[in-house]
Amino acid sequence: MDMKKLIVGNWKMHGSLASNQALLTELLVGLPQPLSTDVALCASAPYLAQLQTLLQGSPLAWGAQDVSAHGQGAYTGETSAAMLRDFACRYAIVGHSERRQYHAETDELVAAKAQRALGAGITPIVCVGETLAQREAGQTEAVVKRQLAAVIHTLGHCSGEIVVAYEPVWAIGTGRTATPEQAQAVHAVLRAQLHAATAHGERNRILYGGSMNAANAADLLAQPDVDGGLVGSASLQAAEFLKLIASCPAVA
Repeated sequence: MDMKKLIVGNWKMHGSLASNQALLTELLVGLPQPLSTDVALCASAPYLAQLQTLLQGSPLAWGAQDVSAHGQGAYTGETSAAMLRDFACRYAIVGHSERRQYHAETDELVAAKAQRALGAGITPIVCVGETLAQREAGQTEAVVKRQLAAVIHTLGHCSGEIVVAYEPVWAIGTGRTATPEQAQAVHAVLRAQLHAATAHGERNRILYGGSMNAANAADLLAQPDVDGGLVGSASLQAAEFLKLIASCPAVA
């Protein structure tokens, strides 16, 4: 099934009102016309209003980097899915390796967050991936399948509505990148798991998220099961991000 590639910029904890405006202005001016790829930007919660204001009516979608597993209540510092919906977020990243590592997020918590996002009409981008030690121990497949299985168990047939991002932890912010063949091998495993759960695994977009940039994007995106990218530092540089977008193969 042919579908547009999806490139998602994850700004992480970067940005300011001034730098965001400059970056977005440059991106909007430089976007290919027509845009044959879906593109979204995920910013920190304080900047979602700015993205909504500047990107409304543009080809770019926007989203959040996290969402609460709770609907509402006494959860100081949390941001609910309903709040994200108020800012017209199309996507919410859940289970990023930095959240799993630094905030001790479990597979079950990630699944609950994905469920909250979907319930608010927001597409969760569910991140899975192994550490270097796990890869070297031959545990890659078991780790990513376990992480995705928790989400599938919680969402059931609605698992067909999520985006999955494979982000090998050893390749995030390190400059190291999985080879196209390594990425494809894991993406194929995830595709088969989604297909077994929903019978429509080809409808899920599976992104690669480990130091993707303009130089390596084309080779990664040429793989049959790599449907786009979750892009970190390269999404903070307009010229680099525009080159990456332009390198996406068009849908036949």
